[in-house]
Amino acid sequence: MKEHYSSISIDPEIRFGKPCIKGTRIAVGDILQWLASGMTYPQILEDYPLLKEEHILAALAFAANRESIIKIIAA
Repeated sequence: MKEHYSSISIDPEIRFGKPCIKGTRIAVGDILQWLASGMTYPQILEDYPLLKEEHILAALAFAANRESIIKIIAA
């Protein structure tokens, strides 16, 4: 999974520091929203030619890792 992280960058000057695909302004959240709305990998890749399938997988891996480290604090 670590190899996927090389495709993700976090820069406060780009998209307010949201995690993005390196070299683009495409945020991990954008990719997740497209997938959640029902877009397929081929549709995303056609609409955003800068992306590759490995970038979509990197976004999913990044989000999955973030989800796994979120802690719920009981009130």
